[in-house]
Amino acid sequence: MTAGLGWRRLLAYGGPGFALAMPTIPVFVFLPSFYAEDLGLGLAAVGTAMLAARAVDVVSDPLAGWLCDGHPTRFGRRKPWIAGGALLAAIGLLALFMPPAGVGLGWLIGFTILLYVGWTFVAVPYTAWGAELTRDYDDRARLTASREGLMLAGILAAGAVPAIAAAVGWSEAAGLAAVAWLAVLVGAPAVAVLLLRVPEGRVDAGTRVRLTRESLRAARRNGPFVRLVAAWFVNGAANGLPAVLFPLYLEHALRADQTERGLLIFLYFLAGILAMPLWLALARRIGKHRAWVAAMALACAAFVWVPLIPPGAIAAFAVVCLLTGATLGADLALPPAMQADVVDLDTLRTGQQRAGLFFALWSMATKLALGIAAAAAFWALDLAGFSPTTDTEEVAGLLALTMIYAVVPVVLKGVAMTLVWPFPLDARRQAVIRARLEKRGRIGG
Repeated sequence: MTAGLGWRRLLAYGGPGFALAMPTIPVFVFLPSFYAEDLGLGLAAVGTAMLAARAVDVVSDPLAGWLCDGHPTRFGRRKPWIAGGALLAAIGLLALFMPPAGVGLGWLIGFTILLYVGWTFVAVPYTAWGAELTRDYDDRARLTASREGLMLAGILAAGAVPAIAAAVGWSEAAGLAAVAWLAVLVGAPAVAVLLLRVPEGRVDAGTRVRLTRESLRAARRNGPFVRLVAAWFVNGAANGLPAVLFPLYLEHALRADQTERGLLIFLYFLAGILAMPLWLALARRIGKHRAWVAAMALACAAFVWVPLIPPGAIAAFAVVCLLTGATLGADLALPPAMQADVVDLDTLRTGQQRAGLFFALWSMATKLALGIAAAAAFWALDLAGFSPTTDTEEVAGLLALTMIYAVVPVVLKGVAMTLVWPFPLDARRQAVIRARLEKRGRIGG
């Protein structure tokens, strides 16, 4: 299985990540402020709407995992759900970024739910499929790095579109719509290549995964999984707070103009791409979980200085963007590879091949963390009296914005580091698990 991971297969598998990631920043960073500020729906209302849409994932994520694990078709276990999910996501994305005049919260909630459900039915089988392509400890990091690296490249490409749109005189809304269309037009052929060129792993004869209370209890009894998903949730909230507040912080606290904001975003994601090989090399030397802790510690060391940066100090904040952006590569590449190791432990203990279920729970934790972070940030700013729609210099509101943007994430990452440090599945233990699975014939080709 590992021998098949040449660069062509890595690109064919990772290619859809480029298109999938293109709307990430518009959806998670600009969409809330676009509807709250530009369309005038208000911070608290938009925060509540985004959290309500995220609540659907409590159902859709386990459902996607159950369907793609336990209902194989003649086209495979993963492929049909990815094709259907991509279609739903495309419809939701275009509707959200090309809203008609006078839309309200119903439009935002409805099409956000459609987008999230579509994304779920792509992401869950897609990541589970990746976990089954190889069971080598280091090759899993290579595989996830190829996927996540192309995702970062997609984010960079998407970031260039609004900048180009602004340069030619388009509105911000037109620039976001262009990103949505580009993601759809690039994603369609990339998904087609994935479905046609990348084989699925073999499923043991007679294996039929069911979503039962026992399967969920097995996940709960999987200590490394519980530790990892808890850390991922906390770290996701730590990343979600500055992500959703990034446009507001740059405009109102740092006083960066539109060109400077685009440059800072570009630097952040470029650093993530360039640093990813360094985190992979470090992971090979000290283990994936220790390398992830090192990345979180670096992010804290850089971000803790943000409250001291005065308005207009773009160069100082650019240094923070470079350092924290460099840690993003570790955040994206290492935890999913660790999650694949956790799935092997479950297979060894139960005899079930249910990567879909585990990655569904993983996806649910990811999206709930982002949804809760967005809602909590907007509620807190609303309570503090911060208003992005008025030209105000209210000290309390700006202080609340800066503290929620920079200080709270540092505290949350500290909690995540304490959870990750004792993670027990290193390269040696994963090799033992893999050898036992091979002996039992549980590793497919």
